[in-house]
Amino acid sequence: MTTLLTIALLHWVVLVTPGANVLVISQLAAGGQRRSALYVGFGVTTVAVTWALLAILGVNAVFAAMPGLRFALQVAGGIYLCYVAVRLWRSGASAGGQAADMLAPYAAFRLGFLTNIMNPKSALFFGSVFATALPQHPSTSLLAWAVGLVFLNSLGWHIFLASRFRIRACKRVTRASASG
Repeated sequence: MTTLLTIALLHWVVLVTPGANVLVISQLAAGGQRRSALYVGFGVTTVAVTWALLAILGVNAVFAAMPGLRFALQVAGGIYLCYVAVRLWRSGASAGGQAADMLAPYAAFRLGFLTNIMNPKSALFFGSVFATALPQHPSTSLLAWAVGLVFLNSLGWHIFLASRFRIRACKRVTRASASG
């Protein structure tokens, strides 16, 4: 139980820390694209589960044996995250207060998937946390519970972001901070 609580706590810290995943989902949701934001969240969650599975299967050992592979992933991820940031910045500037075109479900899922798979923080988190939090010889059920926990945490958080980050709430916060 202590192992699962440790993984849950560390995962929640990473989830709520603003980053590329939170930025993409919250911008879409705030721009009136709640459905697209949900699909982005599903893509992000799919990658979280994938990294968790890879971590328990020993991807950390592969990265340790091939540091060039880890470095290549980090560079590719950094370049992709810069690309996403520029696209988000441009779409916000060109929208002019109007809701942008809705992303098709597959395009939104792909955006979430690519944003998270290219995010070096995700790979490093799961590789390091699972390597340190899990006992030396974990049972199959403990591994299944750990991956299930990652799935539930990630899905719950991203659904929350997509459904609660609304235009009206953002306008209220903006007006309050402008007047205060």
